[in-house]
Amino acid sequence: MRLTHVVRAGVAVAAAAAAALAFPAAASAHVTVNPSTATQGGYTKVTFRVPNERDDASTTKLEIALPTDKPIASVSLKPLQGWTAVAETSKLPTPIKTDDGELTDAVSKITWTAAAGAEIKPHQFQEFDVSLGPLPATDQIVFKALQTYSTGEVVRWIDEPAAGAEAEHPAPVLKLTKKTDATASAAPAATAAAKDDDGGSGDGTAIGLGIAGLAFGVAGLVVAVLALRRSRAS
Repeated sequence: MRLTHVVRAGVAVAAAAAAALAFPAAASAHVTVNPSTATQGGYTKVTFRVPNERDDASTTKLEIALPTDKPIASVSLKPLQGWTAVAETSKLPTPIKTDDGELTDAVSKITWTAAAGAEIKPHQFQEFDVSLGPLPATDQIVFKALQTYSTGEVVRWIDEPAAGAEAEHPAPVLKLTKKTDATASAAPAATAAAKDDDGGSGDGTAIGLGIAGLAFGVAGLVVAVLALRRSRAS
């Protein structure tokens, strides 16, 4: 009876470890912005990374909304082969002053549409580059995103971050630091950007923990099997 309990415990540990290993892949499969930090008042190039979460459909369109309550005066798009990019402007609630004069309109949405054959296929991803600036004096910019699939399904990555809760469909968020903090944060931001290019440091840590848990579960199973064999031999 005791050996049976040991075997069951080993199986449970292995199952839990496998679940932990699988979770980071599921959790990371959403539209992100990289790097995730920049400096208020500065210019930056960001990359919207879009994975395809479906097994039987391709991603054909991406829409990114830019806030107009804290507008960005200059928005430039990098051409992407096979995709058409359109930037839409909107009238600002309150005009802003720039080096070139008063700004009454600003880009409020960017839409990328794939040509035939250029769609994001199942289990693949695509990156869309945008140059932005000057960045507003705010703690963060939330870029709400809509991802359209070839089936007509639209996934709305629009959930804003909330303390103590993990959003089901999180929107891409660019954290902004003040100019006075730029020097101190330059190295961490560069490191974070480099890690993001490899899939994100948070995902790597979680995967490492999952692998360790899986190894622990396998070790538990081995111990249980050896104990069972010794019992039968005696």
